[in-house]
Amino acid sequence: MEKHKNLIAIIGPKGGVGKTSISANLAIALSRMGKKVVAVDLDLGASNLHAVFGIRDSKYSLDDFVQNRVKKLGDIIVDTCLKNLGIIRGGDVPGIANMQYKKKMKLVRHLSGLGFDLVILDLAPGVSHNVVDFAIIAKKTLLVTTPEVPSLLNAYSFIKVAVFRRLTFFFKYKKCPDILDLLERAKDFENYPHLKTMGGFFREAREINSEVADSAKKILSGITPFLVVNRIRTGNDANTGEVIQGLMQNYLGIKSSELMSIREDIAVEKAIARMKPVMTEAPNSPFSRDIEQIALKLCE
Repeated sequence: MEKHKNLIAIIGPKGGVGKTSISANLAIALSRMGKKVVAVDLDLGASNLHAVFGIRDSKYSLDDFVQNRVKKLGDIIVDTCLKNLGIIRGGDVPGIANMQYKKKMKLVRHLSGLGFDLVILDLAPGVSHNVVDFAIIAKKTLLVTTPEVPSLLNAYSFIKVAVFRRLTFFFKYKKCPDILDLLERAKDFENYPHLKTMGGFFREAREINSEVADSAKKILSGITPFLVVNRIRTGNDANTGEVIQGLMQNYLGIKSSELMSIREDIAVEKAIARMKPVMTEAPNSPFSRDIEQIALKLCE
């Protein structure tokens, strides 16, 4: 699965972590840096990105493109009245969240070909194949969590699912059924404790086919999620992201590209109530300043 250099996926495996607010305001921050940006609501079936911008209705949504009522994806971009920034409303048709693989790949091609510097993908909560595939394909993936344990564990689980799905695609492409069987056993680490870590898995995989195993290991080195811990109240909260980093490194052999945090801020709640982005309502708030720092890091 080829990565697309202008796609940035924003993921919050657990609902309610502030993913959509971060997506919208990050898009604004990047557009203010001179980037031509489109934010796309891919929370298919439960879209609300448009509400953050105060957009109540529009002629078209992603449904129209996916269901072939509109031929060009660019025709459904909605003007936000902010310089360099448009959005694409998500779909609300039942079943669209389980998009067929071919339709998904068609959508990815059209997203990449829109002619924007950056395409921000606001993805659904959870670990569906749709969400995982978009995360794998994006050049950069922001994984949003909060300091609470359930949210941290969901973030780690998402990365684990993404790792297994990426490896499954690769081993199928390489026609290695024996390594695929080994990968399935690795999911059941209680009965196969020696496969509990990726290190253990690759040791056995090399005995089956060392060349394919080594190639797969290099592919995993390309999975480097950008961790964002939202709603930080204390210094200890800010350090919780290191827990996920440790789990990823020790069990999956994955390193995060960055670890950043966003402070708890009453300005977010006030802006949501007014259906306005925080970046326009409270540009000097702690939340807005933290979003700007993330935008700067993404552009390095």
